[in-house]
This record gives sequence, structure tokens and C-alpha cells, in this order.
Amino acid sequence: MNTVFEQIRGEVEGHDVVLFMKGSPVFPQCGFSAAVVQILSHLGVKFKGIDVLQDPGLRQGIKDFSSWPTIPQLYVKGEFVGGCDIVREMAETGELEQLFTEKGVASQTVA
Repeated sequence: MNTVFEQIRGEVEGHDVVLFMKGSPVFPQCGFSAAVVQILSHLGVKFKGIDVLQDPGLRQGIKDFSSWPTIPQLYVKGEFVGGCDIVREMAETGELEQLFTEKGVASQTVA
């Protein structure tokens, strides 16, 4: 499990925005992952999508790493933000865009 945690930590620390998801940003494999991809795309935020379906160790490892039971999981500047419901709620209230601004993550809202 240590190696998986190191892999996860490397991804989270190495990219401003990381989404651990089922499938890829181009082809999400579940509705929740698709919803978060759509929100990030709408905000114009560049992110790295990591497909947990490709590696069962990673799929369980990310849940253990964050102590969060579901996927997708969004990380911004090394900080765990939440899953689909939290990201959706934050997007609706404007908190997500505010978080990106506070963390210095470039976004370009698409009208």
C-alpha cells in the first residue's frame, strides 16, 4: 500500500488539479465522474484525470489515502476537495471558482 500512497502523493503534489475518476476526461465511465469533468470543463480548469479502473490497487488506495469512500475525488493544489456532490454544490454556490482563485489555479468560465 505504501507504493500506491507514494504514487497518489506524487500525482497530487505534481499537478495543480487532479481528478481520480472512473474512466478518462474524454470518456468518463460513470455519471458522477462525468459530472465533475463537466463542471471543471465549464470553469475552464485544466486538470489531470486518473482512471482508477485501470488499477484495483489505486482504486482502493485513493479511498484509503483520503479516507473518502467514493470516486471521483478532486484534489486542488495537494488538498482533497471532495467527491461529486461536494464539487457540484461548491460549483453552484460559486465556492469552487473561489477556491481555484484563492489557490492560484487559472480558470476561464465558459458562457
